Amino acid sequence: MKQMITAQWMGDMAFETELNGHKLVMDAAEEGGGHDSGPRPKILMLAALAGCTGMDVVLILRKMRVEVVKCNVSVEADVTEEHPKHYSRMHVIYEFTGKNLPLDKLEKAVRMSEETYCGVGAVYRKAIEVTSEIRINEG
Repeated sequence: MKQMITAQWMGDMAFETELNGHKLVMDAAEEGGGHDSGPRPKILMLAALAGCTGMDVVLILRKMRVEVVKCNVSVEADVTEEHPKHYSRMHVIYEFTGKNLPLDKLEKAVRMSEETYCGVGAVYRKAIEVTSEIRINEG
């Protein structure tokens, strides 16, 4: 199976692409010659990881009949100082809110996403260190 996207230059530093029927504009900050009309491409890597693993975890927990009121996935990343500037490390924070959430099931869902299902994380782990933690809020 292959997938392909095309990013069309919109002038200055902006590029537009269509992903699954949704238009996305990427642009540089004004100090980089752009107009800040969209996110920078590199940070989309963090969003891709958060979305990929988040969707996995929510689906797995639903199948386990774990009732989560809220689930936030944050990704912190370290950027190298030298060019090409890239992420050298990512840390994923899974934050769950709910009553009497079973830690063992949360850990299992996260582990299944990280080790089996999340294709974005699988690729990233081949190139950089990716760590994670779970935080639980009663509510």
